[in-house]
Amino acid sequence: MPEPVTSVDPLVALADRCVQCGLCLPACPTYRHDGLESESPRGRIALARAWALDTVDPTPAGDVHLDHCLGCRSCESVCPAGVEFGALLVEARVSQRLRRPPPVRQRVIEAVGRHPRLLSAGLATYRRLFAALPARMRRLPRPPAPSTTLPAPPSDETVAVFVGCVANSYEPPARDALQRLCAAIGVSLVIPAGQHCCGALHAHAGDRAAAETMGSANRAAFARASTVLTLATGCHDSVRHALTGHQTVVDALDYLATQSHRLRFRERRERVALHLPCTQRNVVRSVPALRRLLAQVPGLEVVELDAGYGCCGAAGLQMITGPERAASYREPLIDQLHASGATRLLSANIGCRLHLAGASTVPVEHPLELLASALAH
Repeated sequence: MPEPVTSVDPLVALADRCVQCGLCLPACPTYRHDGLESESPRGRIALARAWALDTVDPTPAGDVHLDHCLGCRSCESVCPAGVEFGALLVEARVSQRLRRPPPVRQRVIEAVGRHPRLLSAGLATYRRLFAALPARMRRLPRPPAPSTTLPAPPSDETVAVFVGCVANSYEPPARDALQRLCAAIGVSLVIPAGQHCCGALHAHAGDRAAAETMGSANRAAFARASTVLTLATGCHDSVRHALTGHQTVVDALDYLATQSHRLRFRERRERVALHLPCTQRNVVRSVPALRRLLAQVPGLEVVELDAGYGCCGAAGLQMITGPERAASYREPLIDQLHASGATRLLSANIGCRLHLAGASTVPVEHPLELLASALAH
């Protein structure tokens, strides 16, 4: 008789690739922060595997260690065995969510994220009331004023832009900057209707069904687009996985870098600080493109922020659900920023910018904003 077919838990299959070498430990922000094995990728892999195999009972203490993971995927960039820790983390949190409902605050934020119009209306109200709110209620910076969409210039090519959820209210200046930069290379932009949150927030919290629903909505919204640009590095991977194989999803910085020979910048004598988000370094990998673009601006001095633990601590919702711990990751970067004498801070991920802006009066921008303001006319 043939051997019975047995299914392997996908989490266990992912975990079994780990050879327990420990090379991930120095790259892990939470291990560097706490110095505990249980706060390392190796420790979390062992814990999640034991839970999946029912060899260890889940405990509140174990849940805390899983909750603390920032999802930065720095461990993936150094892992010799190719462990897909991002996928493993999602699997572990899906299982965790089935046995332990998330806190009320997180559920409320997730629910709002599923309704783009409600989120936009809420942030518009927040903008109007910002000055009157007590400091404890100003968890996010004040959203900028809505922008007036510039008329699309004649162009040789049209590409679509993914907007996202919270970025819809916070990134009008970045989208305007992208439009000016693309116009300079003969490309016009369209923003398809019907877009939703990318779903990363929900997937990382273990709500895979909600993430897949939003992915389907985005797939329908971009059905006619062959090229889709993303501005937030934290959204890029989710958008890329949601869209179909014939579509190209490109980080806006990578896209512009391929046409950088067509961009001309005027001299700009300024020192700026550059924050490189985990998602940009470890997932999107558009850091070389960004460095090339900034190097084209004559006179610009760039100071890269590298202090601390390797992550700013925003980590999606963690800057809201665990603000004190998130702030402890951010503090060394802010200290380095202030010591640098930089007049502005650049970062390519919306979550990181909101988190960093909450601790400094130095203007925080998407790199596209500086590049567009330095265009030679």
